Amino acid sequence: MPDSAGAPGPDQPAEERETAYELLRRGNYLLGARHNAQAAVVLERAARAEPGKGSILEGLARAYFGSGQHARAAATFEALLEVDPSAHYGHLGLGLSLERLGRLSEARTHLRLAVAMNPHNDTYRRALERVESKAS
Repeated sequence: MPDSAGAPGPDQPAEERETAYELLRRGNYLLGARHNAQAAVVLERAARAEPGKGSILEGLARAYFGSGQHARAAATFEALLEVDPSAHYGHLGLGLSLERLGRLSEARTHLRLAVAMNPHNDTYRRALERVESKAS
């Protein structure tokens, strides 16, 4: 029987259960449709199925951020950066999450790293400028 999120239950045959990849695809679709809280539920399942998978962690962190769960977003972006320290989007997301939590000094550090890793990205640069003006 499906659970409340419409996912197959544990008593269903394995071939009817969604794989981590299918959950990731569905979560990314929900993110694209701006259904962040629903995406978080789906991507949490994907993260349980494939712990430490960077693509899943990034989507989950984005879903948390988009649904206003900034502490969870920061923790998940940190987990992403443990898996892939060169993930410039992870530094951006962590910086933005920390900014929302009022931790401007830490936010500035991660935003500086994001800009250094991707210097031509105007979004990254504007985020850094905003945090630097707040921290002054």
